[in-house]
Amino acid sequence: MTLLLPDDTGALSEYRLQGTPITAAPIGSDPARVVFSAAHVVADPFTASDPSGRAVVDWEATMAFRRHLADLGLGIAEAMDTAQRGMGLDWAGALELITRTKAELPEALVFNGCGTDHLAPEDATSVEDVTRAYLEQVEAIQNVGGRLILMASRALARVAQGPDDYLRVYREVLAACDQPVILHWLGEMFDPALAGYWGGEVFHDTLETVLSVIEENAVKVDGIKISLLDKNKEIQMRRRLPAGVKMYTGDDFNYPELIAGDDQGHSHALLGIFDPLAVAVGKAMSQLEAGDIAGFRETLDPTVPLARLIFRAPTQYYKTGVVFLAWLNGHQDHFVMLGGAQAMRPLPYFTEVFKLADQNGLLADPDLATARMRTLLGLYGVA
Repeated sequence: MTLLLPDDTGALSEYRLQGTPITAAPIGSDPARVVFSAAHVVADPFTASDPSGRAVVDWEATMAFRRHLADLGLGIAEAMDTAQRGMGLDWAGALELITRTKAELPEALVFNGCGTDHLAPEDATSVEDVTRAYLEQVEAIQNVGGRLILMASRALARVAQGPDDYLRVYREVLAACDQPVILHWLGEMFDPALAGYWGGEVFHDTLETVLSVIEENAVKVDGIKISLLDKNKEIQMRRRLPAGVKMYTGDDFNYPELIAGDDQGHSHALLGIFDPLAVAVGKAMSQLEAGDIAGFRETLDPTVPLARLIFRAPTQYYKTGVVFLAWLNGHQDHFVMLGGAQAMRPLPYFTEVFKLADQNGLLADPDLATARMRTLLGLYGVA
């Protein structure tokens, strides 16, 4: 099967599909690692709401995708930045998403993003404002029986005067959590508003603050997800975590190596890239569970160039590549995103994502994916 694809100058060349679709292999009941996929949402393409207006979600398609992840044995990190949290999906929409997922998949492994995004950073005047905002979301999510991921707060980054303010806020918020939570350290490459989080600009200093939060509240912390796109920083922190506290890699550039681990430990995973890679993840984790580390690496290592492309700078627009692949794979009938975010990447990006997904066996139905790629090319004037 072939089609003509343009390069970044517009010149067309023939591309012949070469990948063999991966056969789904769900993760077993006793996995070697705890693996979460942060999941995207499907926009309603027929809404009359402008991109700058209220987000309108296609709930049927959104829930169907979550069933797909759960059927593969992946945990779901709900209402996170992959779901365009804070970039199209507001707190009211996030709570509805959390509530619907809990009702749809009551027995699935689901942790839910809990933040302060209903408090505009410019409206926060003190750390008390931030604490109250966190506690409001903690209560709402726990009231529907949800587990928590304490997301980094733009408002806290704005008002905190130093590490002590972070210790104070997290101490009070964690005290209100009825089950251990996953902490969330998101680097500024994902969200520029989080620059200087934990009260410092130097990794060594911020690491000490985070470790102090965890050590002081270890009974309330299941683990921490860090998304700094720096494997050495993650490994350094992983080796210093208290016993029983998990490291969840959020490194969409180096995940195979970090999950495989070394003789001093390994990372679990909570990754946005596992949304489009879910079938490959299921296969790889089954291999790892069987002790086949080489097979695990053979499955996941070739996906890294695709991940690096999807998450290239400006990194916060990675959701566009995630949803593009969901459309190619038939998980939704259109390529429309909340806030019009489908327009946040250029055509050469989409053509390269298509080719790398094919080469990794990630196009479940190559005929469908090719037809949809031709539709996209037609929108750009490619005959």
